[in-house]
Amino acid sequence: MFSEAPRFVRQLQRSETLQRGLAQGIRFGLDVIAGSQEAPARALPPGRPISSNFVPTAHRARRVSYSPALDGRADPGEIVWTWVVYEDDPNRGKDRPVLVVGRDRSILLGLMLSSQDHHRDDPNWVGIGTGSWDYEGRASWVRLDRVLDVPEEGIRREGAILDRRTFDLVAARLRAEYSWS
Repeated sequence: MFSEAPRFVRQLQRSETLQRGLAQGIRFGLDVIAGSQEAPARALPPGRPISSNFVPTAHRARRVSYSPALDGRADPGEIVWTWVVYEDDPNRGKDRPVLVVGRDRSILLGLMLSSQDHHRDDPNWVGIGTGSWDYEGRASWVRLDRVLDVPEEGIRREGAILDRRTFDLVAARLRAEYSWS
């Protein structure tokens, strides 16, 4: 880990996405402090593939297995961050964590996460607790009824590995309710 850290920092320093995000964040912060801007509309990010295709979970049914490996490729059981368009407005979206549950070549199959407590009693969501994917340490829920196609090159970063027991809970619901095997 210590030997890889300097290389990782150099890669981050050369990242155009990181530089653009930092510049936008600084500009927005200064505008808010000056009182000259409301929260920005979240438009589609330029230059990066986005997760804009989603289908009902049963339509993408396949074998689900836990196989995370921190090898630079996202695998089932890992939580990654990507831009996901809103269902009701495909011209806008949000950078959010997604649980990888499968893959079609370079397209990941993901289930989006939310930290909104109102999902607690929604039958289409399952609680997965807290983890390093949420920097505020909030409890999270995974949406089961919609699978996102996530272009692998659209992943912003690896967020975390979901523990096996919790992944198995998500997988059991996919098998029982959505015909996954």
